[in-house]
Amino acid sequence: MIPVVEYAERAEKLEAILSRQASFDPEVDAAAQAIVEAVREQGDAAVLALTERFDGVRPASLKTPPEALADAFDAMEPAMRRIIADAAANIRRFHEKQQQQSWFMDDGDGVLLGQRVVPLERVGLYVPGGTAFYPSSLLMNAIPAQVAGVEEIHLVSPPGPDGRPHPLVQATAHFLGLRHVYAVGGAQAIAALAFGTASIPKVDKIVGPGNAYVAAAKKLVFGPVAIDALAGPSEIVILADETADPEFVAADLLSQAEHDVRASAILVTPHRPLAWAVCEHLARMIPTLERRAILEQSLPAYGACIITETLAQAVEMVNDLAPEHLELIVRDPWRMMTGIKHAGAIFLGPYSSEPVGDYFAGPNHVLPTGGTARYASALGVDDFLRKQSIIAYTRDRLQTTGPDIVTFAEREALTAHAHAIQVRLNRL
Repeated sequence: MIPVVEYAERAEKLEAILSRQASFDPEVDAAAQAIVEAVREQGDAAVLALTERFDGVRPASLKTPPEALADAFDAMEPAMRRIIADAAANIRRFHEKQQQQSWFMDDGDGVLLGQRVVPLERVGLYVPGGTAFYPSSLLMNAIPAQVAGVEEIHLVSPPGPDGRPHPLVQATAHFLGLRHVYAVGGAQAIAALAFGTASIPKVDKIVGPGNAYVAAAKKLVFGPVAIDALAGPSEIVILADETADPEFVAADLLSQAEHDVRASAILVTPHRPLAWAVCEHLARMIPTLERRAILEQSLPAYGACIITETLAQAVEMVNDLAPEHLELIVRDPWRMMTGIKHAGAIFLGPYSSEPVGDYFAGPNHVLPTGGTARYASALGVDDFLRKQSIIAYTRDRLQTTGPDIVTFAEREALTAHAHAIQVRLNRL
């Protein structure tokens, strides 16, 4: 089911795995372009027509009333309400550590220099609907924005048969205190947030997961608004040695492979018996799982058990892959962690299973995919902040440094720059 690959023969398999990060399908791009342009030109009329076309329902109102959100929360089973509350508390506590403060420095002569940290004013949050909705994703995207101090969070999500978003969307939104919730999904929702309509205001940034059309639309509107990322299929790499429990490893590989037929799950180990034991557990587990059909496609195509000669080779391979999720199930995971340069999130030890991070621990599960962990980070409070440079010069400082600034500007042939300083020096 999952290929076992020798380190020396890894190139072909890795090429197949990495190829799944190919660019968008031209047909998806073209369809998204048409939708985005329609919403830009026709506003709510296009949003409603497209919602009826794709979701089979025409909401009486795009905005969901607050009382409907409250009713959905009241209808949520108490056990789920408690779990969401506990997870939200963990997520909020973790992200509060990321808060930043404005700062200023006295540079002498009465000069003050600094940086002012200001939250984004208005953010759009996309939440998938139907069977694809994950309350955890709503928590992970909304809470950092709230911690950052974003004034307005506008949530869009596809309507169900009743013309409103999934009940869990409504209930979780109420729990978080979100009041701007709209029954619209797909590329049309992204366009509405980017350009604004009579019902949905234009936002400064759009975050949240979606299907290929949502991702294509986010790519198209980038510029007029900011976006979080163009996320690819989920991925996990497990670096394990002879101390690892093969049943744990197999279960964790499956936890990501079940996401999508293009999801990637890779074990890297120098311990050959572990690789074969993991394969045996996979063969036993897969038939028992509800998403068996997905697993039977993703594991052969984008999964692998790669056997290296040494742990050092395994670390080198991990850094080349720059995975979204990395589990270190080795004798000394803390020491091994110091050699990891590229990974979105690192899970240390046999009891730090990846789903712990997806749901409950607190760190954000919105992570860089497709090798972008080489330069990108998990979603966090900083994604919802702007930093403004502050310069407060004095007469004395300008008199001292002004001639150098004039010379610098003249060497760049920007004479108006030089003149703006020189007129002040002439007065002094």
